[in-house]
Amino acid sequence: MNIKDLFIEYFVSKGHKQIPSAPVVPENDPSVLFNTAGMQPLVPYLMGEHHPYGTRLCDYQKCIRTNDLDEVGDTTHHTFFEMLGNWSLGDYFKNESIEYSFEFLTKVLNIPLEKLAITVYKGDEKIPRDEVSANKWKSLGIKEERIAYLGREDNFWIAGTSGPCGGDTEIFYFRSDDEIPEKFNPEDDRWVEIWNNVFMEFYQDEDGNVTELPSKNVDTGMGVERITAVLEGVNDNYQSSIWQDVIDKIVEITNLPYQGHEKSMRIIADHLRTAVFIAADPAGIKPSNTDQGYILRRLLRRAIRHAKKLNIDINSDWDKEIALLIMTKYENYYHEIKENKDVVLEVLKNEKNKFNRTLEKGLKEFEKIKKNLTDNKINKDLAFKLYDTYGFPIELTEELAKEENIIVDTEGFKEKFKEHQEKSRTAAAGKFKGGLSGNSIIETKYHTATHLLNAALKQVIGNSVHQKGSNITKERMRFDFACDHKLTDEEKEAVEQLVNNWIKEGLEVTSEEMSKEDALKSGAECMFIDKYPDIVTVYSIGNISKELCGGPHVKNTSELGHFKIKKEEASSAGVRRIKAILE
Repeated sequence: MNIKDLFIEYFVSKGHKQIPSAPVVPENDPSVLFNTAGMQPLVPYLMGEHHPYGTRLCDYQKCIRTNDLDEVGDTTHHTFFEMLGNWSLGDYFKNESIEYSFEFLTKVLNIPLEKLAITVYKGDEKIPRDEVSANKWKSLGIKEERIAYLGREDNFWIAGTSGPCGGDTEIFYFRSDDEIPEKFNPEDDRWVEIWNNVFMEFYQDEDGNVTELPSKNVDTGMGVERITAVLEGVNDNYQSSIWQDVIDKIVEITNLPYQGHEKSMRIIADHLRTAVFIAADPAGIKPSNTDQGYILRRLLRRAIRHAKKLNIDINSDWDKEIALLIMTKYENYYHEIKENKDVVLEVLKNEKNKFNRTLEKGLKEFEKIKKNLTDNKINKDLAFKLYDTYGFPIELTEELAKEENIIVDTEGFKEKFKEHQEKSRTAAAGKFKGGLSGNSIIETKYHTATHLLNAALKQVIGNSVHQKGSNITKERMRFDFACDHKLTDEEKEAVEQLVNNWIKEGLEVTSEEMSKEDALKSGAECMFIDKYPDIVTVYSIGNISKELCGGPHVKNTSELGHFKIKKEEASSAGVRRIKAILE
């Protein structure tokens, strides 16, 4: 049985409810491009909001991290990964959490006790040493020599500078055939962290004062890729069962052995898997030069470049073959993979065709640049030419240069790129009538309309309505909100009527920058408040709507046209979804 299935089956047997994986593109959270950890979508509930599934939760969450994208190609790094997690929201605490983790590892996964070691929080002047966790581990058979007490930098969690916080206990596995040392040394690389249990039992305010929380939470996380490699005894994640068939497919396509070509094969496997999940996401991300679209483009172009290094015929269906295999592996766990299969393949095909037209010429241009260098440095103009003329992201130029021990004037490129953006923005000002460059007029209208819809739902249904997420395309808007019942026809008509009345009234849309604290005091609504910076933008529409938001918005509601609800349906337990258009 798959580790994900074993994990869910175990925790469901312990009274947990499985919650669905959130999208990889976070809804209503402009501070990050992707969900980067299993706990990220659960922050509102860890901060005290009631979860419709109850107080015991478990899941496997899709995550994407690109902060160390350049490290992909080694044995352990991935841009996409899955995180197993179980949560207690004011229910059980340290003893039960540790017992569950221990039982799952030793009884379900059959990991020998002697291969495990533990770290716990050593405490400080404000928070005591975590003897409760240490004593529980000892009672389960972990020797005192296998428990290490570490400080804030290793075994403490807090969301930002203030908020719920607490020590954690981390579980390590001895990943080596060497004799297992009696005493655990956390600095010994043979000990690999496999699971982290965070205990949120305190609250730290802005001044650093710490008080005990009345309701305590548990948040755990275990990476699927790492635990699989550990259990299968491989030191190269890409040789585990998660990756083996994908690597075998690349070996088959290239007719080259894995040994000697590991880096390029790992990059192709990793980047195509991540691209599949981004392109399949409900947010409808397409390759572009900004935000998530830029990451998607960069991943695909880097994969294509490494495919070329392996002498793959770039114009063949090599990417489709690999993507279809990846989708087959995940479609039973994530419905959007199956539902958006054609969308994914179209994204891959279009980006490949677009890049292929200039890749060969760009590589030749790079070789020419390399030969003509006098100071072993690619200046900003040459770097920008590779970007502007041949579609090379600066990271690709840097990667090519690094392989040849050539320096790139990256900072100079960024300045030149910024100048280019400013010129483009100025040129687009007339086209977008003062709107933000990079957002079409219709998308800007839909963004504003979500605020009106939110306000209308509150008036018709009640103040218990809160936005849970939104997604906007050029064709429609989608809005998720907390609601315990299916909307009646009368309620939908009343909501529509309110929105259209406000549009006809020609309400002014204004914005104001203020501190996050002042914004909340002013009554502005916001989800995921801890993800916003200290200074935020508050958008007001007349006196009917006030929300923290990143924009963009129209100047006046009279610009929106006629609002019409096309569909109202369930999104998840306690959450409804409206799809609407502007005519």
